[in-house]
Amino acid sequence: MLLKILGLIIIGFLIYLIFFKKSRKNDIKKDDKLISDEMVECPTCKTFISQKEGIVSSGKFYCSNDCLNKR
Repeated sequence: MLLKILGLIIIGFLIYLIFFKKSRKNDIKKDDKLISDEMVECPTCKTFISQKEGIVSSGKFYCSNDCLNKR
């Protein structure tokens, strides 16, 4: 009886690996592009900020409105 239950658990785990593990890898690859973010230098104060957090003006990234107004 114990061997039958153990066998069913092993078969269920193998089915999970075959069908569901591949779809998880595809989801992770799609999210890699969203996670990566490039650091850029503010031309006014020379600090590095991420492009997502920066303020864009004339193709340059500024760290704050103060730096943007000082240009």
